[in-house]
Amino acid sequence: MLKTLGLLCCISSLLVEAAVLPFSSDVPLLTADHLHSHYWLTSNKHDQLLLSPQHITERNSQTFKLQPELQALQNLPVILSKAELAAKIQRVSTKAGTSRFYADGTELDDSDWQRYQALLALDTLQPANAVQFGLVVKRTALRAFPTVDRVFNQQMNTDLDRFSETALFPAEPVAVLHKSRDANWLLVQSYNYSGWVLSRDIAIGDRQQILAYSQREPFLVVTGAKISTAFNPEISAISELQLEMGVRLPLLSAADTGHKLYGQNPAASYIVQLPQRLHDGSLSLIPALIPRSSDVSIGYLAFTERNIVGQAFKFLGERYGWGHDYNGRDCTGFISEIFRSFGLLMPRNSGQQGNGSYGRNTRFTADSSPSDKLAALAQLQIGDLLYFPGHVALYLGHSNNEVFMIHDVNTLIYPVQGGMYHGSLNGVAVTPLQPLYANAQQSYLQALYAIKSLR
Repeated sequence: MLKTLGLLCCISSLLVEAAVLPFSSDVPLLTADHLHSHYWLTSNKHDQLLLSPQHITERNSQTFKLQPELQALQNLPVILSKAELAAKIQRVSTKAGTSRFYADGTELDDSDWQRYQALLALDTLQPANAVQFGLVVKRTALRAFPTVDRVFNQQMNTDLDRFSETALFPAEPVAVLHKSRDANWLLVQSYNYSGWVLSRDIAIGDRQQILAYSQREPFLVVTGAKISTAFNPEISAISELQLEMGVRLPLLSAADTGHKLYGQNPAASYIVQLPQRLHDGSLSLIPALIPRSSDVSIGYLAFTERNIVGQAFKFLGERYGWGHDYNGRDCTGFISEIFRSFGLLMPRNSGQQGNGSYGRNTRFTADSSPSDKLAALAQLQIGDLLYFPGHVALYLGHSNNEVFMIHDVNTLIYPVQGGMYHGSLNGVAVTPLQPLYANAQQSYLQALYAIKSLR
């Protein structure tokens, strides 16, 4: 009884503290209400289906045809010539056109770049190079060079590692094109990006087996920002394995696996099939358990405004991670993972997305007036995407005649009396558009170059 009273007193104290502490933020116009998804969802119309599963499949097919950055893996050749493979490697691993620095401030010199170039093992390319296939077995960084070295531009913002490109998640199919000189890294191509990943994070398998795995039905989709598999005392590789929003996994039945799996009854869990990397680097597909309490969906989520906003808010407050660094994501990763919950695929980088012709697009030029842009912003629908140079945000709605957006963003800049305020957001945040600046020279309104709707 005393413990119960103590707990109640503690809860009461926290409620009182929450009531008396005012909300404080250096983000202009932001209130505590804006930080709740339900604030932006005020009617039943937000539950209307925007695209059916069939329409999403058709949209993806159209996007792949329109966007050269996207590659259907099943269409890759069996063999790449020496020239073809060399061109792919050099597109991924190119010496920067401006100076790069290590964290201690030392500038990379020619010897550093030569060392990275040597790791590419271009001299090992054959006249004919077989394309292999693999599955990602754990979240892994996709990098510009086969190294964990972190390098930065002259501004020395050590949150922005310029060798960091993106991340790949468990069960992602990839084409394996080449290996580094030390064999610790593989050059891989996913459906929307190429780069170097650690060899230990890829299981190599049969091409048809891997392509079939990625399309198998029924399937489970991760709809939480991050979830994990159940603890597994027998196979550590799939024990409490982190899975990200949008990951798709084939579903199994207890009729396939039996009613005791790794010492646990699977009745209260989903049984999924996960890739495992064997000691020789080859692929094994094995069952794993995901608790039914996890934030998942059988099949993709319904593509509605309510679900778009709900998925976005699951990332609220997550630390910004350039190129998916810091076990997080950046602005385009944030957007891509939201829309993968519905089965929608898009290019990796913001410029590829914003300049891409897929979806419905409103574009602005240097001659577009502020009134032109404001008129277009007045017509926005929840879930529309706003593109600025190097950045993308998701439109939430208007509040007190101000456009509000949710985005994964590094900087916070706006004019104040006597100059510019330079703060930091460095995470997924809700902000107004008009008072803020995309950079020290341009407001977000001035920088806005495209609006894209995927409905």
